[in-house]
Amino acid sequence: MIYNKINPFSNWYNSPDRSPLIMGIVNVTPDSFSDGGKLHSTSQALKYALKLVNDGADILDIGGESTRPNADYVSLENELERTIPVIGAIRKETGTLISIDTTKAEVAKQALIAGANIVNDISGLTFDSKMIENISNYGAYVVIMHIKGTPKTMQDNPQYNNIMEDISHFLRKRIDAAISGGISKNKIILDPGIGFGKSLQDNFTLLGQLNKICELGFPVLVGPSRKSFIGETLGLPPNEREEGTAAAVTASILNGARILRVHDVKAMKRVAIISEKISGAA
Repeated sequence: MIYNKINPFSNWYNSPDRSPLIMGIVNVTPDSFSDGGKLHSTSQALKYALKLVNDGADILDIGGESTRPNADYVSLENELERTIPVIGAIRKETGTLISIDTTKAEVAKQALIAGANIVNDISGLTFDSKMIENISNYGAYVVIMHIKGTPKTMQDNPQYNNIMEDISHFLRKRIDAAISGGISKNKIILDPGIGFGKSLQDNFTLLGQLNKICELGFPVLVGPSRKSFIGETLGLPPNEREEGTAAAVTASILNGARILRVHDVKAMKRVAIISEKISGAA
């Protein structure tokens, strides 16, 4: 068995320094933008997940529905079939934190029963009215992300009056809704939603001014890995965006991010260690 040796998540969450954590991506989807269709079975997904843990992942993020631009809807039944057996298999083999990447309350519930610790909801708890209740009932941690529109529509010319103010306002409202619904204030993580209803320049603005999201008082997660803003800037396909991702991870940490959601765990773990050293010396 492989066991991650990090302290319990509550200890990390309540620590004043919060060293950066790496969230490794395990997509059990046929159509994710970068790695869709690579994991065809529970055994393949388990093997890959344990490799990520061995590479240094502190959290494993399991997703059964692609959230790329123009992604098609996945039924509840299909998403459950894709994710729950994988989470159960991973939990039998490792004590590493597991996150379920879903906007469906029932998927979140079944994932938490199977052993997940965190619900990563790209909708900011807006797509399913039962999501807050389910997270609260199971005492889970939650990632509240900003999105403009839905994955199907989010890149249809997104516009903001002031992107940082608009995103902060959205997140404040969703924080209030979460706490009012019974989710502990000490279990909330924020994500500004790189690539989710953002123009190319919006993403760079978010990274450069990430401290404004950090000022809301919660740990901030950033997921820049292999995203299109890197590809469009460098003219590269997803599998050649590691250097651009490394730059984005560095900027994120220097500006306050505490969790980095990435594909290339081993490389980005190293980037995070050096970036944090630089940040601490500033």
